[in-house]
Amino acid sequence: MSKADNGEAITTVIADQELRVSSPDKVFFSKRGETKMDLIDYYLAVAEPLLDSMGGRPTLMQRFPNGASGKAFFQKRVPSGAPEWLRTTTVATPNGTTSKALVVADMAHIAWAANLGCLGFHPWPYQANEPEFTDELRIDLDPSPGIDFSDIQQAALNVRELLDEVGITSYPKTTGSRGLHIFVRLESKWDGYQVRAAAVALARELERRYPTKMTAAWWKEERGERVFVDFNQNAPHKTVFGAWSVRARVGAQVSTPLYWAEVPTVKPDEMTMAIVPDRLVSDGNPWADMNDTPNDLSPLLAMSRADMESGMMDAPWPPVYPKQLNEPPRVAPSRAKKPVAEKKSSAKKSASKKATANPKPGKDS
Repeated sequence: MSKADNGEAITTVIADQELRVSSPDKVFFSKRGETKMDLIDYYLAVAEPLLDSMGGRPTLMQRFPNGASGKAFFQKRVPSGAPEWLRTTTVATPNGTTSKALVVADMAHIAWAANLGCLGFHPWPYQANEPEFTDELRIDLDPSPGIDFSDIQQAALNVRELLDEVGITSYPKTTGSRGLHIFVRLESKWDGYQVRAAAVALARELERRYPTKMTAAWWKEERGERVFVDFNQNAPHKTVFGAWSVRARVGAQVSTPLYWAEVPTVKPDEMTMAIVPDRLVSDGNPWADMNDTPNDLSPLLAMSRADMESGMMDAPWPPVYPKQLNEPPRVAPSRAKKPVAEKKSSAKKSASKKATANPKPGKDS
């Protein structure tokens, strides 16, 4: 039951917590006019699968106080004045800076964040009570210039085929934008460095199998018109846009879990806040079994070891991370320093060209 509070605001009870919602009628999504309260109602409508996916996880908030068309900022730290019942946990950045982050304990936490203008949620890949274990492998298929969504769809099927071969069950979702994510629930045995190593090995094997279609190249200049398998989305402390979260787009597109049979024909822009709750009722939760079947990461780690034993180096890390063991230089190939011998050779060639173009005057000139 809700009641008026100071004119525009209302108070409501969610998960046994009283919550004040300010400006519930503020339009957050301009295409159909959905409001802040519509956003909260949407999240309540998908509560069960949403909590199955991100419940208990530290979560980064992406806030849009004036709706999808307004300015945004990421908020890792829970702001001062948060209610006493709000669950938090300490998270760290790659350089060791710590902060107190929201933990999605129940739907009151989701509604509290939505009231602050949080449209979508970016959960960490571990449970707050077991931060030492990364229990999700997140495969991000990133469109490069010249790539259309049909290429992303085919790449997702290629990923599934490879994972099926090694006995790993995977679950796809739209990103709410132009790509697809594939999630794998893992047994609680590995840390973020091991999960990233597995992701690198997966990306490299996909490139070997589909060299003209998929790539593990970190540098954009090397990718060409291929789907990039973004292994660094699995770097420790990295967050990814969460399942069932609403994107900051005027149409309120949702990052929607899919059945694999839907991947070849899905139209992501049609997966909106307006239809996803009805779809859940009619079709069920495509990720319903995910938590029941955690996977063994060992096959992908074996691929990683084989790559290292063959002489391959680690893949480049994002610039915010400390330099890692066996990591190649963090510079694009076109900007890399040339060896001294190559520099001298280039200088001699340049000097020779200049001499040919501008000969010195002879005695008979």
